[in-house]
Amino acid sequence: MEKKKKETAIVYSQKEIANGIFDMWIETALAQNAHPGQFISIYPKNEATLLPRPISICEVDEKKEKLRIVYRIAGTGTKEFSKYKKGDSISILGILGNGFPLEAADGKTVFLMGGGIGIPPMVQLAKELADANQKAGRDNSNIKIILGYRNELFLQEDLEKYGQVYIATEDGSRGSRGTVMNAIEDNCLKGDVIFSCGPMPMLRAIKEYAAENGMAAYLSLEERMACGVGACLGCVCKTKEVDQHSFVHNARICTDGPVYPAEEVDIS
Repeated sequence: MEKKKKETAIVYSQKEIANGIFDMWIETALAQNAHPGQFISIYPKNEATLLPRPISICEVDEKKEKLRIVYRIAGTGTKEFSKYKKGDSISILGILGNGFPLEAADGKTVFLMGGGIGIPPMVQLAKELADANQKAGRDNSNIKIILGYRNELFLQEDLEKYGQVYIATEDGSRGSRGTVMNAIEDNCLKGDVIFSCGPMPMLRAIKEYAAENGMAAYLSLEERMACGVGACLGCVCKTKEVDQHSFVHNARICTDGPVYPAEEVDIS
């Protein structure tokens, strides 16, 4: 695993792409080592805001000179970030987390399932899976991208470049009415592997669905984090195996995760 590094990066661009959801590109050398499913922590400049905010990596540019993050304003820290302009400095720590195991999807039909602010990590994941298909002389018909929204859509056009996109909205205004699970049922989708990120009720449903249908599933757990480096034990989940740091059946999501095989975590 690459050594974590704190550095001052530069905001390359930022725009609001949906109500309260912002799309920021950051110029940083950390982009060279970023993989799908990993994240960075961003330090607010406001001294009254003590802790960094963990934000998933959405995309890496082709030259590996920039990182893209897409985040929702959830409090004072992210509200501050939304005010940043091109050329502003930004203090970040990364690269953090383990990421998705792309080799698990090689040549298989894979579901990329994102819900809400769990959708952004699917972009770089879809891009790299599509790149692997191209190198192997395959088309992208094996990449099924299933997205769940409350109502307002974002990033679906980015994802349509890499696979077939299926949408669910709570009010049924676009795609299936309900959740990502409704979209699977409505479109009679079948697959071998699931990569997912989203709210806990969605991940619980995916874990159950995967077990019932004999699919491998990898869950990226969204959790509040404090230190981001495994020291504070503020972000733990129950696991089958004993954690070598705390010696209990817990794992630190920020360092051991955030991505886990579904059968290894207890999220009931």
